[in-house]
Amino acid sequence: RLGEIEHLPVADATVDVIISNCVINLSPDKPAVFAEAFRVLRPGGRLAISDVVATTDLPDEIRADLALYSGCVAGASLVSHLEETMAHIGFQNIHVAPKDESRTFIEQWAPGRSLTDYVVSATIEAIKPDESPTSGG
Repeated sequence: RLGEIEHLPVADATVDVIISNCVINLSPDKPAVFAEAFRVLRPGGRLAISDVVATTDLPDEIRADLALYSGCVAGASLVSHLEETMAHIGFQNIHVAPKDESRTFIEQWAPGRSLTDYVVSATIEAIKPDESPTSGG
């Protein structure tokens, strides 16, 4: 199925696991991406992705660089912002684990730009909570 990550062509609560490798940070509307992931996951479903995240605020010169945006750097969100966004949407057991070894290859993306001062690759995991029966009343 052809679709966009902000508008998945998938029915509600039908997906067991969502995996992705460095595409969410290319979206200008990351909250929509995570909301769609939440929508399509079944209760108890899992999100397990790898993406580039910001460890500190990116300078304007990096954010404005289109080559760095398409290179998975300029669109990176702060770890704390990702965690807040995902929690607000309803995800639980949110875990963002930076992969320090990624600094080696990130340095090569734009030599001399000190990108590793700002971004790192990370594993991002979360679970859509099981629906629990509500008590009547």
